[in-house]
Amino acid sequence: MAAKNKNSEKRMSLWGHLGELRRRFTIIAVAILVGSIAFYFPAPQIISILIAPAIPYIEPLSGLTSDEAMLFIFEFLGAFKLRFQVGFVASIVATSPIWLWQILAFFMPALNKKERRWFIPTFIAAVILFVGGTLFAYFFILDPAAAFLFGQAEGFAVIVPEAASAFNTILVFEVAFGVAFELPLIIFYLNVFNIVSHKTFRKNWRVIYLILLFASAFFTPGDPLTMVLLF
Repeated sequence: MAAKNKNSEKRMSLWGHLGELRRRFTIIAVAILVGSIAFYFPAPQIISILIAPAIPYIEPLSGLTSDEAMLFIFEFLGAFKLRFQVGFVASIVATSPIWLWQILAFFMPALNKKERRWFIPTFIAAVILFVGGTLFAYFFILDPAAAFLFGQAEGFAVIVPEAASAFNTILVFEVAFGVAFELPLIIFYLNVFNIVSHKTFRKNWRVIYLILLFASAFFTPGDPLTMVLLF
């Protein structure tokens, strides 16, 4: 009878965890949905801010000036889809404290005291590094990247920027540099938890640098300056 009760408690514990997981995912989904709707309306202003570093390199087309719309949409539903996409991405960023806390709160009971002590400093460092990477990309990378990309058409064509393509390109840059700035933290924890030792890193540094170089080339348009800065 005692064994039966123990098994019942285990089954109840499992269902309890599943219910807790569903509850937290529901909170995350509702938060992101509400944020997406809220950011749908200021999406044009968000796009204007993101595209600002590239504006000086966009040729005035059809009499447009720098104070007017400089991007183009070629699909009937293109504006709606782009505004929703911008709202969704902005919502993920804005609601990050909510969904990160929900994830943390779910896994926190499984962590020991040492792991809990390391988690908060790690979380703060990760946020600072990622934000630092995105700001670095915005203020120092987008301008030379736009100059290179638009300069490739000089003398034979005029680039007509498509709004969704421009937004996705800028988003890739921002995320790539944000993730790149996390590498010191990732390497630190791979070493601390003995997943990859310091000796292994030093022994295989050529391979690691080669992988990073290929990754840098993949996430950049191909100009050497931007690739080297990401590398």
